[in-house]
Amino acid sequence: MNDSEKTFTVSDLKDWATINDQFDVPALLSVFGNPVEHSLSPQLHNPALNFCGIKSQYVKIKVPEAQFSEALNLIKENGFYGTNCTVPLKFEAINACDIVDDSARRMGAVNTVRFENGKSLGSNSDGPGLVRAIREEFSIDLGDLRVMILGAGGGAGRAVAIQCAIEEVERLVLVNRTEEKVRPVYDEVAKDLKEKHIHSSSSRLKMTGWSKTELEEELGDIDLIINASSLGMKNSDPELIPAGLLQPHHLVYDMVYSPRKTKLIRNATSTGARSANGISMLLHQGAISFETWFNREAPINEMRKGLNDALKD
Repeated sequence: MNDSEKTFTVSDLKDWATINDQFDVPALLSVFGNPVEHSLSPQLHNPALNFCGIKSQYVKIKVPEAQFSEALNLIKENGFYGTNCTVPLKFEAINACDIVDDSARRMGAVNTVRFENGKSLGSNSDGPGLVRAIREEFSIDLGDLRVMILGAGGGAGRAVAIQCAIEEVERLVLVNRTEEKVRPVYDEVAKDLKEKHIHSSSSRLKMTGWSKTELEEELGDIDLIINASSLGMKNSDPELIPAGLLQPHHLVYDMVYSPRKTKLIRNATSTGARSANGISMLLHQGAISFETWFNREAPINEMRKGLNDALKD
């Protein structure tokens, strides 16, 4: 097992200088998670670091929520450039970072931390990563689309909704099974998405339930459907949108990337709709983190190859 495949602990960080001496290249970047064993981030970032000649490697560190602040201080003391954070630690990072940028604070999550002048600076590359992914997959800007988010009340759904608001999408429909979970997201994005003075029977911002009838009412005025829920990872998961409701004009983006062809993707394909999975978002959010740490363009082709190689396993 190479260093990038190992999972380290907070206890390891207390003696990191000794551990680093055992590496061919010091580890000065990481991903915090709990669990974190499944993370593909090392396979994404290590090819980029190597290509750019940066003398560092990227490792996985398992961090219990109660030890997040301690772990963050330890990597700062050990000279790390920064770290990524996965769920549930994205939410811990909001309060632990010295400075959090506005979009991350609105999203309620930090997935990228960098250190500068002894301070920890938190940001979120998920939303901007989605913007780049949509542009790559469909050759169109997110802001030009009428968007429906499935699972808008969850953490990922909130991040996507905030980014849609920042991009000032043409229309936004927030779909969730429970209104109480999606209401705070609706209230937040309503600050940005004011009604446009256009001749349209549909409102620019709406929240709705997940029934077939409710979906059918909205899908005629939607261009892009984004699945921000975890549904689709298992074959036993329910159908997100009944196949008969999808139309050839729809663009379908499923943030799930394992399996690569979820039920939603297969239904889109059978309908003639264009579709893509979440691999491109994973790639681009990683590239934005890299750019945050090093203030240089990320070597996207090397990162893409590393990710694809990892997903072949």
